[in-house]
Amino acid sequence: MDLTGLLAFNVLSGIATFVLITLGLGVIYGMMRIINLAHGEFMMLGAYTTVSAVGAGVNIWIAMLVLPPLVVGLVGLVLERALIRFLYGRMMDMMLATWGVSLGLIGISSTIYGNVVRGVTAPLGGFNIGRYGASLYSFVIILVAIACLVGLYALLRLTKFGLILRAAMQNPRMAAALGISPSIVYMATFTLGAALAGLAGGVLAPISGISPNMGAAYIANAFITVLGGGPAIIAGTGIASVIFGAINQIVSFVANPVLGTVSLLVFAVIMIRILPQGITGRFFRNLSLIHI
Repeated sequence: MDLTGLLAFNVLSGIATFVLITLGLGVIYGMMRIINLAHGEFMMLGAYTTVSAVGAGVNIWIAMLVLPPLVVGLVGLVLERALIRFLYGRMMDMMLATWGVSLGLIGISSTIYGNVVRGVTAPLGGFNIGRYGASLYSFVIILVAIACLVGLYALLRLTKFGLILRAAMQNPRMAAALGISPSIVYMATFTLGAALAGLAGGVLAPISGISPNMGAAYIANAFITVLGGGPAIIAGTGIASVIFGAINQIVSFVANPVLGTVSLLVFAVIMIRILPQGITGRFFRNLSLIHI
């Protein structure tokens, strides 16, 4: 019974982790159809922001929850204005450009921090599930993931800003005719996606080995979750995160993390082959809820 409780807790934590690493990419790809190969490096910047802030004496909660989305969102804003906005509609050029950004961010981080693994101590202690120990910080990850999903839904569905974003993405010409600037909307959307990636990096910093190359550990999982979830940003991310996070954690728990990753990738390939439109594109096309 204790082992079952520990497994259930690990599965919830794994699902929340998938939500966090995917949501920023889901906003950028789901709304803008941009394949952002620098997504993992945005998370890396968020993690390094936390490391630097904690080292400078900033409160760890501010260093994890406030500064990373602000810093990485600003970086995303600058990149969108300086580079990304000139490449909309040119997928291959966009992929090459974001790959170049990825390599550039890795190089800059290596120069500043060196090729060493850094870390941040989790701010909370542990607790027992029967005979087994677990981290209280996992509750923080779960709560932040839920807050991100609920907050993004409220932003896109219940605010004028969200209505403008969705309208501009679905029909830019009509939005422009109504006085909405698609360029500004694209800028805001890319910045939002970058900020969410930064937040994920900051929140996951205490449980990750922070290094210039850490983004590679997240980008594959983020992409397969976005593709598996389908066109709906929030519902797709949530459903796919539940499936992939559960598979990864269960197999890792029963066998080992390597087999957990392999089983996840195999299942993702099979599912995307069977459901090329993703889960929400195949099963929930008639529900208005899934369109965001």
